[in-house]
Amino acid sequence: MCKTTIFILASLSCSLFVLAGDAPLKVNSSLKTVTVYRNGAEMTHSAGVQLQQGASELIIEGISNTVDINSIQISCPAAVTLMGVEFSNNFLVTPQANQTIQQLKDSAEKISDELQKIQAQVTTITDLLDVLKTNKDIKGSQTGLSVAELMKLMDYYKAKSAELQQELKQQNEKKKKWNELLLRVNDQVAEEEKKNTRNTGRITLQLSAAVSGKYDFTIAYITPNAYWTPYYDIRVDDIKSPLKVVYKSKITQTTGIDWKKVKLSLSTSVPNQWGNAPVLNTWFLAYINPVNVMEQSLSGKAAGITLRGTNSLSDVVVVGYGNAKKEEADNTGLLPVYIVNGAEMSKQEFQKINKVAIKDMQVLKADAATALYGSRAAGGAVVVTLKEGLGDYVSVSDNELNVTFDIDIPFDVPTNGKEQTAMLKEYKVDAHYKFYSAPRLDKDAYLLAEVPEWERLNLLPGDANIIFEGTYVGKSFIDPNSTFDTLNLTLGRDKRVVVKKEKLVDYSSVKFLGSNTLQKITYEITVKNNKKDSVDMLLKDQYPISSTKEIEAELTNDGGADVNKETGVLTWKLKLAPGESRKIRFAYSVKYAKDRVINLN
Repeated sequence: MCKTTIFILASLSCSLFVLAGDAPLKVNSSLKTVTVYRNGAEMTHSAGVQLQQGASELIIEGISNTVDINSIQISCPAAVTLMGVEFSNNFLVTPQANQTIQQLKDSAEKISDELQKIQAQVTTITDLLDVLKTNKDIKGSQTGLSVAELMKLMDYYKAKSAELQQELKQQNEKKKKWNELLLRVNDQVAEEEKKNTRNTGRITLQLSAAVSGKYDFTIAYITPNAYWTPYYDIRVDDIKSPLKVVYKSKITQTTGIDWKKVKLSLSTSVPNQWGNAPVLNTWFLAYINPVNVMEQSLSGKAAGITLRGTNSLSDVVVVGYGNAKKEEADNTGLLPVYIVNGAEMSKQEFQKINKVAIKDMQVLKADAATALYGSRAAGGAVVVTLKEGLGDYVSVSDNELNVTFDIDIPFDVPTNGKEQTAMLKEYKVDAHYKFYSAPRLDKDAYLLAEVPEWERLNLLPGDANIIFEGTYVGKSFIDPNSTFDTLNLTLGRDKRVVVKKEKLVDYSSVKFLGSNTLQKITYEITVKNNKKDSVDMLLKDQYPISSTKEIEAELTNDGGADVNKETGVLTWKLKLAPGESRKIRFAYSVKYAKDRVINLN
């Protein structure tokens, strides 16, 4: 009775709601562009709907699960008036099933069925072994067996027992392998289920349409559930080559919707959401060194090429050869050839290339073309070089307060909270390479790279992988906020530059002067260059500095070093030829009370 009453009341409430007004319109939105900031992201959607004249309520689905309400921007057609905006999460919508998870669960179920079959075989074999063991005793009328019959019976028991044991072993091994496979599949299911499948958000609009018709809306907002962090690959082929800085990014988002084939941009700034009107302050001029590496459009970049407004090359006009849609021929009536990445391509295949994928395009007249490609290019040639890695599709906008990386190809980022890696740009910079060693702390020689004018790279704080001569040698951290005019990078140890430090006993002594001890210490440092190339070497060591009047420390031989008397650091700058060895000797003395002990190591 109680359940029936509740059902009737619920039905009555729904009926009253329907009678009170028309049901709201619902439409799914399509994510078009995303600008990811260091903290947060701006997402832009589009949606189209058929509206009737007058007031209506429109629910736009497929919005991020978390939105800064104040950042919502709705672009309406001129004939539609926006009366109100509301954001909410729709928890009644069941999350879309994950096909990968379902396939893994189906595999796990099949493995479980196979394990059940194997377990049935194991049980059967075990039972047979028990039967065999139970009936192995010779009793009753069998006591009169002859020796031959007894041996035959024993051979049968032995053979059958061995056969069952072997089969049991095989089944247990199969069971073990299937269990290991099931464990891996279940681990993968758990990994996939970590993905954020929370229901998406929705925006409800109160609208008033002047006339009926099909209208398109643009929705933009900022969500905090996305960010990107920079990191780098520092590559050095050899100490004669420029240093390569590969600018990379790790993109993470948990907005509740997968970013599929979106136009993606990465910005180094944090979105400014303050609503106060700007106030102009004094504008002080200062020197800047901007990076102007924005990619330019093809039109005007390649002489003789004009591109129209589509992404297809079917509308390429080759000046002097006519329209690509018409007959392409010069005064000789010969057609130009199309060379793409060094290979000849037909006109039809050439026209299918997306112009976004083109890195460089050149038009060669007949004489220049035949010199390169022979008589087949008597009508001229269109030479195209295609972009290779993702970095070729990234354009950089160096603004006054931030840098924006625009990725020209559609990008996918799943809403799983995992880092999605994207390569942004690769820069080649001049660097001065030198070796460094401080044998008092570490006798190995380290290769350093000094990068001047590093600020033009627009670096952000981040981890850097160091790759020297094709080998990963370790990690470093780049912090532009704490570096000086020159950026110093450690590229790892090099065993081909040998540094040896030893104490010279013959030149060291201990003397007692009254109540004091005078200790003289002499060291010799040997540096040898076993490389085939000459190297610059920065060598540092140290002598002790006294912090009390009771101890007197004096540098007696600096070995030709630059001496920092405040820190006691000795610095030698050496130039070593291939195979050259150099010896450096320095000495110091320390006077202290003979009944005391000090550390001179």
